[in-house]
Parts: sequence; C-alpha cells; structure tokens
Amino acid sequence: MKPEETVDYNIKVAWHAISRMYNVQAAKHDITTSIGFVLLNIDQENGTPATKIAPLLGLETRSLTRILRSMEEKGLIYKQADAQDKRSVRIFLTEEGLKKKEVSRQTVRHFNQKVREKIPAAELDVFFRVVGQITAAIEGKTIYEGFKVKPLKAEKKG
Repeated sequence: MKPEETVDYNIKVAWHAISRMYNVQAAKHDITTSIGFVLLNIDQENGTPATKIAPLLGLETRSLTRILRSMEEKGLIYKQADAQDKRSVRIFLTEEGLKKKEVSRQTVRHFNQKVREKIPAAELDVFFRVVGQITAAIEGKTIYEGFKVKPLKAEKKG
C-alpha cells in the first residue's frame, strides 16, 4: 500500500498543511499555532484550571507546561490559585492575551469559512462523520481488537 493510500498519511498531511498555514498567520502576531489553540480554550471570565487545558487539546502535560511558561513570559496569561481549591491553579488571560485570542478566533473562523465555500456541506458532513468514527474507534480501543502481527518467516540459508 502506498502512503498516500493510507488514512493516517492523509490526515497527517492535511493537519501539517493546516498547521503551517496557521503558523504563518500566528507568526504575524508573535504567537504560535499551539499558543493560539491554548488561548481559544481559556475561559475569558472565569479562567480555566491548568489541568483541564491539556486534555482539551490532546497535549501531554509537559508540552502544555512549556507553552504556558512561554505565554506567561509574553504577557498573555497569568496564574492564580483557585478560590475554591487552593491546590488548583487557574489560568487567566491578560489584556494582551485577549487580543491574541481574538486574532486566533478570527483566523480559525476565516479558515473554516473558506473551506465551507470550497467544499459542499454534504461532503463536509461525511468528513465529520468519518473522522468522528475513526476517533471513536481509536478512543474505544477497537482499532486493534483481534489484530496480530504475523511473524516474518525465517529465510532459508543455503
């Protein structure tokens, strides 16, 4: 099977193209795609618990820690102990963070609008359904049920 005939290859290629496009836009505003997605997932009024952000974005905690440190250094966020649970830290947006969040929101909306102008709604509905089924199968761990790797046969010497 050629790589371009596999599901994962096509998803990866599409995501890398989207990510590169978002990074070009983000760089114009001194942020990255990752920072933009974090900004979009922080509640503007109540902040967001730091522990809730990584799962929303499918990130490892270590990666999020680096991103949050960078965002704090850029003056986009600040951390504050949770009023109800002092062990928990909430992430809040600064004024600058709110501005960059709006840039991120407009960028994502623009991309989605352009895609919807080029691809008929019926085709997008199928796409969303299929991607949802793939994700559900992966999360439900049904992708590899009954799958066994066949051992390679030893080559005959002689």
